[in-house]
Amino acid sequence: MMFKKKSLLRLIGFPLTLGILVIGCSTDGESGSMDKNLPDGTDVSQNRKSVGDSASDLLDDTNFTELFLEIFYVSGFKPSETTLDNFEDFLSQRLNKPNGISMELKEIPSPGQDVYSITDIRNLEDEIRTAYNLGGTIKAFGLFLDGEYSENTENGSVLGVAYRNTSFVLFEETIKGFSGQPLAPSTTVLETTVLDHEFGHLLGLVNAGTPVQSAHQDEPHGRHCTTEDCLMYWTAETGEGLVNMISGGTIPELDAACLADLQANGGK
Repeated sequence: MMFKKKSLLRLIGFPLTLGILVIGCSTDGESGSMDKNLPDGTDVSQNRKSVGDSASDLLDDTNFTELFLEIFYVSGFKPSETTLDNFEDFLSQRLNKPNGISMELKEIPSPGQDVYSITDIRNLEDEIRTAYNLGGTIKAFGLFLDGEYSENTENGSVLGVAYRNTSFVLFEETIKGFSGQPLAPSTTVLETTVLDHEFGHLLGLVNAGTPVQSAHQDEPHGRHCTTEDCLMYWTAETGEGLVNMISGGTIPELDAACLADLQANGGK
């Protein structure tokens, strides 16, 4: 499978303590605000659905033979090249996209907030996103932010959230802060784990748009897997559990049950 990283595009002039560590869950999509600077006739509605609603479209090649990811990051919070390479591998191993997967990174200045709500994040996406499904290409949006999530508590800090059917956010400043602590995993390992986990939710895991093929949904913990060392296990959302899962620098992988779900829904 072809995977292309396009050249960095800088966007200029847009005005834009860790206790338990949380990778993040998913939230439902919303219609969003009025869009600016989009070509006439752009249909944004197909990219503003709930998490998991585009699982099969992301996985198979029936409606879309290509995936394009538009990734924005706040200045100073760019994901590492190794993280992006790891993400490439994850996508290439799971998605049937014969015409390839491509990615474009775009730098933005800080919106100037210390805390972001999911509404803030949706509004920011609506302001800066330019890539929406078109023809045979399904398009996804990613955001690496400074600041922290508004739903953090003194006992837990969210690292990422999948919040629309093709949209996810990582709180990169929080990730970097945690990875700098003693005995914590590296920034690259932590970034990769969060990226893969959140995109796993977009792919409909667990039982969130991709039907389960066996009884492995941990219902008390939402859309997560019952297998303790699976990428989609719920303790990947706590600091202590996450450190244990990726001790030694090993990024968690999907277990056999999650893989079977994706394969039954059109994935590899």
